[in-house]
Amino acid sequence: MPSPAAASEVLAAVRKSPGNRVKVAVSDIDGILRGKYLHKDKFEAALEGGFGFCDVVFGWDCHDQCYDNTTYTGWHKGFPDALARIDPGTHRKVPWDDNVDFFVGEFVVRENGRDKPYPLDGRQVLRRVLARAAKLGVVPMCGLEFEFFNFSETPQSWAAKQGVDPTPLTPGMFGYSLLRANHSRDYFKALFEEMAAFGVPIEGLHTETGPGVFEAAIVFSEALEAADRGALFKTGAKEIGARFGIMPSFMAKWSAQYPGCSGHCHQSLSDGRKNLFHDPKGRNAMSKLFESYLAGQLATLLEFAPMFWPTINSYKRLVDGFWAPVKPTWGLDNRTASFRVIAGSPKSTRLETRCPGADINCYLAVAACLAAGLDGIERKLALTAPPIEGTNRGAETIPRAPRTLGETTRIFRASERARDWFGDEFVDHFAATREWECRQWQDAVTDWERKRYFEII
Repeated sequence: MPSPAAASEVLAAVRKSPGNRVKVAVSDIDGILRGKYLHKDKFEAALEGGFGFCDVVFGWDCHDQCYDNTTYTGWHKGFPDALARIDPGTHRKVPWDDNVDFFVGEFVVRENGRDKPYPLDGRQVLRRVLARAAKLGVVPMCGLEFEFFNFSETPQSWAAKQGVDPTPLTPGMFGYSLLRANHSRDYFKALFEEMAAFGVPIEGLHTETGPGVFEAAIVFSEALEAADRGALFKTGAKEIGARFGIMPSFMAKWSAQYPGCSGHCHQSLSDGRKNLFHDPKGRNAMSKLFESYLAGQLATLLEFAPMFWPTINSYKRLVDGFWAPVKPTWGLDNRTASFRVIAGSPKSTRLETRCPGADINCYLAVAACLAAGLDGIERKLALTAPPIEGTNRGAETIPRAPRTLGETTRIFRASERARDWFGDEFVDHFAATREWECRQWQDAVTDWERKRYFEII
């Protein structure tokens, strides 16, 4: 429940806004924002006591097909309303929607007059990890960056094409291109300026290697805010793009011809005053705390893989010889490693975890990265693995990451560390949703199969 002072201040600001509607959103199990408009009168009551939101958002997939293998929510429970609480600290105005007031909510369970975190809510899973960080006396700082392809498509044109042959916004391979940015300058400008006005400031925006692909780096912040910004950026880019007849896609790999789309996560730890990862006297200017954090990610992060490789398509990005790293390796300012150590100034020293794709649920991916690193700190792990050099020199004997969602989900379900950091209810439910995703793929007949077998076999 928000503090009376915070709620009062937010309510006063909302009352001054023109119009009678407020926009609220929550994240579903796939990290897709689901939301509604509330009348200001309803919002006032919701700010104080919460509001009902059907828990089907944790009981269906990204195409609203209900899972048949979950226990916490499902048909057998009747999909009741769950209680959603508005976080007043997320207050923004949506500049492309008449500056309507906007808030992010999260789910709670009301028991004996007290709120408990709803165990399936990714934002609450991240809060659980952050509470453990607080016990260690550290404040995680994060910044997300996304690569995303852009297409000259609308929902109608894409539906008519039945998932085949989208039209890229621009042709060819032209990374860091001012020409391609200028081609789409109104869209570029809208992303940069309207996202900033939306409270999602972009640090850098440029074209990447591939037709119509951009990369956006979001300004770093405390971890929960960083995850909010990531989720809001993905939805905001789609809403802004639609105004220009452009459809952004954060799919991990839309074509085998081109590199995939990353969702890199930059991290450091603060004590509220300084960056605890920096030590000018340490190896490579890394503090012992940083070394333990990195050792934790090397040792543990792949156990959490479905939280940052959540779809069937995620694994199509993990191709040897492309930019996406396929082994748990680290290196000094080396973009071929999974964990890129940027040992710069006291302010900029950080870890870039390069494993995740752009298809992440931002809350779960940030939670997974932080939990793996913090686990290394809790266990006081030493960094014994040497850094790789060049293009994976030194990684020859390191096992490759699993290639399928089914494989990583089996590991995740059996992981004691995942259960320790994220809770049994979340692990069992999320694993079930990934197993459902695998079954949908296994039941599908694709154009690849028809091209390969239809005539010849």
